[in-house]
Amino acid sequence: MRFTKMQGLGNDYIYVNAFEEGISDPASTSRMISDRHTGVGADGLILIQPSKLADVRMEMYNADGSRGMMCGNGIRCVAKYAVERGLTTGPTVRIETDSGVKLAECEYNGGRINRVRIDMGSPRLRISEIPARLPVEKAVDFPLRVNGAVHLITCVSMGNPHAVVFVDSLDVIDLPRVGPELENAPEFPDRVNAHFVVVESPSCVRMKTWERGSGATRACGTGACAVCVAGVLTGRTGRRIVAQLPGGELELEWRSDDHVMMSGEAVEVFNGEWKP
Repeated sequence: MRFTKMQGLGNDYIYVNAFEEGISDPASTSRMISDRHTGVGADGLILIQPSKLADVRMEMYNADGSRGMMCGNGIRCVAKYAVERGLTTGPTVRIETDSGVKLAECEYNGGRINRVRIDMGSPRLRISEIPARLPVEKAVDFPLRVNGAVHLITCVSMGNPHAVVFVDSLDVIDLPRVGPELENAPEFPDRVNAHFVVVESPSCVRMKTWERGSGATRACGTGACAVCVAGVLTGRTGRRIVAQLPGGELELEWRSDDHVMMSGEAVEVFNGEWKP
């Protein structure tokens, strides 16, 4: 199986051109190929497939083999791959995902695509849409008790579930402990992506992420979008921010038409052939 490893802000995935390659068990393949000791090493597997609704279709699997509905960093790399491999023409690419069709705008530098801007669509805020089991219609700074600790969570779905927690310092967050606790809290029937955020200014935040199915990652595109929305809902930030993640920066905007825009890098790392 031929593959390409790509990354956006260090959020790395294995990409397979499913126009040419067939995978009978992508969940198992994702677990094997994502292993950083015995496989290629990645946060998951993304298949680029034909689509009847858009230019290409993105099918995503986390490192543990679970199916992901959407990946913000991953979809930017799908746009780059599709255009540079001739699966479609640029600079605009329509990409079908399990969360609907997303529009990507590719930015060129020296004839190559180095950045991509994605229209991530409208955030979903109703508790039933997250989904979560909480006694409120929307969770904005909702006090959730997990293993004796209370976290003020703001819940946002960007096609996948996010819990945003604003904190005074990231240094005191024991991510390997508290991340799984939030991810697997019984209030989230489909688990949740947990984000811890420090507001530097109304236009700049710093954040750390624990992704369901992948653990601590260097960046989460949909999570950064959720943080942008949560900042506005809680009155902590404006509608346009820069999110500083361990892997780099993303530019976000929650526009007046309710769509969230995300801009960031898309980088090809290497190509290879997988023979498990």
